[in-house]
Amino acid sequence: MQQPVNGSELKCGLKQRHMTMIALGGVIGAGLFVGSGVVIKQAGPAAIISFLLTGGLVVLVMRMLGEMASAMPAVGSFYEYARLAFGERRKSGELAGFLTGWMYWYFWVIVVAVETVAGSHLVQFWLPDVPAWLIGLVLLVTLTMTNLFSVGSYGEFEFWFASVKVAAIIVFLFLGALFVFGLWPGAAGHASLPIASIAAHGGFMPNGIGPVLSGAVAATGFYFGAEIVTIAAAEAHEPERAVAKATNSVITRVLVFYAGSILLVVAIVPWNSPGMATPYVSALEAMRIPAAAHVMNAIILTAVLSALNSGLYAASRMMFALTRRGDAPRALAKVSRRGVPVRAILVGTLFGYVSVVMSYVSPDTVFAFLVNSYGTVAIFVYLLIALSQLKLRARLEREAPGELRVKMWCFPYLTWVAIAGMVSIIVAMAFIPDQRKPLWFGVASLAVLLVVYWHRSRRRKGDDVEFEAQPARR
Repeated sequence: MQQPVNGSELKCGLKQRHMTMIALGGVIGAGLFVGSGVVIKQAGPAAIISFLLTGGLVVLVMRMLGEMASAMPAVGSFYEYARLAFGERRKSGELAGFLTGWMYWYFWVIVVAVETVAGSHLVQFWLPDVPAWLIGLVLLVTLTMTNLFSVGSYGEFEFWFASVKVAAIIVFLFLGALFVFGLWPGAAGHASLPIASIAAHGGFMPNGIGPVLSGAVAATGFYFGAEIVTIAAAEAHEPERAVAKATNSVITRVLVFYAGSILLVVAIVPWNSPGMATPYVSALEAMRIPAAAHVMNAIILTAVLSALNSGLYAASRMMFALTRRGDAPRALAKVSRRGVPVRAILVGTLFGYVSVVMSYVSPDTVFAFLVNSYGTVAIFVYLLIALSQLKLRARLEREAPGELRVKMWCFPYLTWVAIAGMVSIIVAMAFIPDQRKPLWFGVASLAVLLVVYWHRSRRRKGDDVEFEAQPARR
């Protein structure tokens, strides 16, 4: 039986198939299809190691989230877990929740803006005479309406967007494997083993270990998005089962999709060739796939629309969760008859519109700050998730031992490994020239939130926000 919608509650409208594809689609974004070329050009074929290192950390974080979300599916997911872990009645818990919620919201509204701009340029590939701003407006309005209609419509759109991305990767893995093993028509004479081609242009690690590690830092943002499934759990039928299945499915597939496809790319296209600027397009052209540029442009556009769709959803649900604790204006908690937080969606959309305008009015200042800061903010969020799981595990085993359908492996050792890995990434960014600006901009964003929290605390001094556990479940 679903939870009634009384003006402040969400509806359970997501099915198991939606949850699985939300988890998978969240980590297959335009970053894989385009941004991976940047990492490959820096690290060479050893970029595979970069993606495996970062992917390993993401897998650990997803396992932690799966543990917490399957035991306590709640609106806001890790925003609530941060408050619980650090003490819901203490300032430390309030601060941890405030920072986690607002940093996550900030990340996704910037994604909305970035993907809107990217999507408009991709559509211009086919419609060069249409202004980019008009295309961006149509894309943003269309997906805003989708999210406003119902959570089920978001889930359905994301299911098909993610299905296209997953299918594209699977087909690429299959065709690419045929090509590198010499089984593709016209591939006679190609190296019989992929490793032979990979090492033929200066070796597997032509530029040393440094670019491999910096590539791992740069790849961090490519994986961000898998955690959306734990937020969606609050609106899913059978949330415990849905989260357990979705988080388990994302682990091996993420590593196979990323590492496997990049292995094939560097086996087909020399890592130091000009074609690595568009790695997957170049690989398809090397295999003589008809209309390769059009095919890949359509796939990347699907990835962009998926990210835009998910960005609107994730930002609105986190905003909705923030209102329940008084960390955002309570007026934004209003829910429609269909169980959709309309005002929270529109606020995120409005910020997206402003950011898109900034991309044209002030591309080198305001928009550059937003783009350069949001990746670091994502790492901060993951770090807080890991710290929350470290503190919550004992409480979960004590209060709900039978609810832990998903457990973190080798606890607490792998949790500490993940924490150390994320701290290492943050420290490494200070020593990598290309990553210093994103680091300082991310720190500046964190500082702004700390100032906002300080002002908020002063205004509410003496008020004790009573903890209300309101998991949106059946």
